[in-house]
Order: sequence, then structure tokens, then C-alpha cells
Amino acid sequence: MNIVRSFITALMLVIPVLAFAQDPIDPIAALAERIKSGQAKLEFEPKQGYLSSLLKHLNVPVSSQTLVFSKTSLQSEGITPKSPRALYFNDDVYVAWVQGSSSIEIMSVDPKRGSIFYALGQENDGRPAFEHVTGHICSVCHHVQGLKTFVPRLLFSSVIPDATGNVEGTFPFETTDQTPMEERWGGWYVTGKHGAQKHLGNIVMKTPMSPIGDLKGIDYSKSSNLVDLGTRFDTSKYLSPHSDIVALMVFAHQVDLHNLIALAGAKADGDPRETGETLVQALLFSGAAAFKEPVSGSSNFADEFSSRGPRDSRGRSLREFDLKTRLFRYPLSYVIYTKPFDAMPENVKAYVYRRLTEVLTGKDQSKDFAHLSAADRRAILEILRETKPDFPR
Repeated sequence: MNIVRSFITALMLVIPVLAFAQDPIDPIAALAERIKSGQAKLEFEPKQGYLSSLLKHLNVPVSSQTLVFSKTSLQSEGITPKSPRALYFNDDVYVAWVQGSSSIEIMSVDPKRGSIFYALGQENDGRPAFEHVTGHICSVCHHVQGLKTFVPRLLFSSVIPDATGNVEGTFPFETTDQTPMEERWGGWYVTGKHGAQKHLGNIVMKTPMSPIGDLKGIDYSKSSNLVDLGTRFDTSKYLSPHSDIVALMVFAHQVDLHNLIALAGAKADGDPRETGETLVQALLFSGAAAFKEPVSGSSNFADEFSSRGPRDSRGRSLREFDLKTRLFRYPLSYVIYTKPFDAMPENVKAYVYRRLTEVLTGKDQSKDFAHLSAADRRAILEILRETKPDFPR
């Protein structure tokens, strides 16, 4: 049995997934119910086991693949620069796969319980089963600090490992829209074009480093503007040869929003301003680091991502990219369409909608939203009113 799964079982922290089958927010519980009833079946393949079939059933695009080679997860023994961990995502769920592991890690988001963690066994026995993982295994890293109750959260961090992927003695820093590019993606592979802008992806050091402070001595010449990872490791073992820079930026943005939604749910009994204002700022990309040069991905992720989701009568969408000076053309997060957002406590959502209306109508001209031009505000408000039925008119 896999080390991770045996450890989980030994601590008695595995709960049958079907205990949550009635939860409409959780796509894993819904898939488990469909498999149980015979409406769905996971197919096993020799290279990646159930991975490809799982992504198809969850509607997670292969183009969303990002690759991390730092030993910063529970399956760290199998992660190195030669065998990075692959992560895939859509608006509601995250999937992580490690070569040789007999389990796939899956994370979904619930506004009341925070992130929900699962393991899918990779045994080819015709009986794939999801196991709900909870308790102290997750809380070691995935928890919101400062709360009396355990609220799981997602992590997207940057740290520079050594040639084996080791990061001992370092302090990984979380990556969000506000993180300067030169501090992003330590321990991750990054493919795509970004001009003269520097980042910490694709880099290993003799001694692991935290991504702040004195970063002199780093050779960026062989790590920048990569489009082919074939010289770093055997990409044929993966569903895609890419770790797309655009996917990485969307991933970091979405993780941050999902964590804020979970926090809002955990503090729903308090003043909605406490969590709602931070959520409004994140939705509107307040404080986001501007691009110094245009960015382009190496895969079809950008096209596939922007083709999803609603459009208004003029064909505009919150999923359209800019990639010249900022991530999205219309800077209001598409996460506003997701199930976790819709399932937030009503008092928090009402506060968020009220504040969005104040900002987008120009009533709020504070510095937190000075990055939004009058044209931005008008376009976002028009799109939102046409495509989000419960948004106040």
C-alpha cells in the first residue's frame, strides 16, 4: 500500500466519500455517486492510472497542467526535478498526480468546510474508490491560522529547491496576484514567453533558498522564456509537456479567491465586512502586480479557458485575457460564477454585491480601486448584470 494511504489509514483519518454524496457543492462526492450508480466509470491506463479518465469526468482540461518539483507535499518522496508533481484544475476542483504513486490527490472547495481533500487509489482492480482525508494530516500545512476551528485551505507557494527538490530550512512564500513576478514560481516549471521579466521558476540551487531578500547569484539565462521542458525531464510520462505560465497565474489567482471564500464561510456569524472587503478587493484585482512586458503561454490553455463561461450580448466575458499589462481584459474575477461563490453565506454575498455595485458605478473612488478606469467599471458592470442572474440590477 502507498505510504500516504497507509499513514492515513493508521491514523484513522479516512472517511468514506459517500457520506457527503448529498452535498451539491462537492464534485467529487457527485462523481462517486455516479460511479456507484453505474452512470460513470473510471478507466485505468498503464502510464497514469485513472488520471486521464478522472480529469474527463470532472471536466478538468489537460491544458491546465502545471508542474512543481519542490518537495512540498505529502508525496514528497516521489517528487524531484526529474519527476515533478502534476496539478490540474478547473473552477471547482484540483487534481494532483505523482509518478509511481498509488494514489491521486484531489481537492475541492466548499464555502462552509473550506478545502476538502480526497485520495483516489491507483490499484487496477476495477473498484476505484475515493477516500475523504481529514484531520491533522491536512492541518499540518493546509489550515487557516487564527481560527478556533480547523478550516482547510489550498496552498500555492514559491521556494527555490536544490537539485533533488529538497527545501529543508527554507520558508516558502504564498503566491497571489500581488506577488511580484521576480518572487513567483520557485520550485515550479514555467513554460511560455515573458520577455525580460524575471521569475524563480525552472531554477535549482546548491542550497535551497526562500524567494525573498538577496537573490544575487541566480542564473536566469537558462530558466527564462522556456517552451520545451524535454531537456529537464522525460515529458512523455505526462499528459502534457507544458507547465503554462498563463495557467500558473490563473491557478494562483483562483487558489487565493477560494481561500478567501472559505474564510468568509468560517466567519459567517461575524461582521461581513471583516472578510467581505478583502474578498471584494481580490475579486477586482486590487493591488495586483502589473506586467512589465506581454506574457504568452506555451499551450492552448488560454484559448480553452477563455472559451468557457458566459458571455454578454456583445460577446464579452470575464474569462477574456489581456496578458499585455494585466491578467484579464475585464478585471473582475470569473470565480464569481462558481458554485463555491454562490454557496457563500447570504450576508457575505450581499455585502460583496453591494460593494461591487459601489465600486463599479463609480460611487467608490478610493485608492484600492484606482486601477479601474471608468471604461473598466462600465464594461464589468454591464457584463455582470447580463451574465450573473442574482446580481442586483
